Amino acid sequence: MSTAHADLTARARLRDAAIECFAARGFAESLRAIAARAGVSAGLVRHHFGSKEQLRAECDATVLNRYRSLKTESMDTAPAQLFAQLPSSREAGILLLYILRSVRDGSAAGRDFIEQMIAEALVLTRNAVKRGLVIPSLDEEARVRFLTYQSIGSLMVQFSIHPDAALDDFQGVMEQFYADIMLPTLELYSDGLFTNREYLEQYLIYREAHPLPHPPAGFAEETASP
Repeated sequence: MSTAHADLTARARLRDAAIECFAARGFAESLRAIAARAGVSAGLVRHHFGSKEQLRAECDATVLNRYRSLKTESMDTAPAQLFAQLPSSREAGILLLYILRSVRDGSAAGRDFIEQMIAEALVLTRNAVKRGLVIPSLDEEARVRFLTYQSIGSLMVQFSIHPDAALDDFQGVMEQFYADIMLPTLELYSDGLFTNREYLEQYLIYREAHPLPHPPAGFAEETASP
């Protein structure tokens, strides 16, 4: 193996070990612990990444890319095949916990991560609408943002009330996650909740008479005047 290839392999191992450490134990995890999980010396972390901040930036980018691939694959997989794969989804458990950590720490990186997730989800949802898999929305951006906030928020509550959960058992985390949310989520998405459109139609009439005084949460900075 060439030195260059060995360095690349060590860098990838360190990055993946950091993603797992951050997901399981949070972003305060030490570089020494990350190096130990990767099976390399602690000095290699700074050799490859320079600092913990740069290491996390690469982890953020990698998680986002893997999240995008996972979502795309799920949209392109038949339901029977998709559910057959669920119990072994260790990778999804890592991504899920990493995303929750990013949001929960309240940093700019966490907020940026959510905005990128929403942007990715919007592209995927619009594609699903074109394919006839998802019904169109009166406001696609607002719907995607709501669903993202709702899913992330509910998961943060779920993990907060179970502080003793073994979060380093990524497969176990996903199995519990699916057991708790899959049925009610799919039932709500498939069958809806209300038996008719009366509440929606009355709200649309109300909103037409009372325009929103400000842009939806999350878009204020984008629409504000310079």
